[in-house]
Amino acid sequence: MTQSASLADRLPRQLSFKHTLQLWTAWGQQGIGTDDEAKLAGLLVLIAQREVGNRPGRCEPRAVKRRPKPFPLLTKPRALARQEILENGHPKKLK
Repeated sequence: MTQSASLADRLPRQLSFKHTLQLWTAWGQQGIGTDDEAKLAGLLVLIAQREVGNRPGRCEPRAVKRRPKPFPLLTKPRALARQEILENGHPKKLK
């Protein structure tokens, strides 16, 4: 990405990492090596074509949210829960 950005007079941060990764993977699957300068220059041009926007102040929390489910959590032993279902039926859905 750095070589591609320098050839295109851009910062590496302005290029799409995902696009670069996809091109590099496809490049490797075709069995094209990096020893051919002309083909490598073509790859670098392709990488520099996809530019991402400036997103100042971007901050994403690194957390996993637990999505609400229409059923309650199983908080007792499974055998006991099965017995209660056989006796009383399934509990009502949560909203």
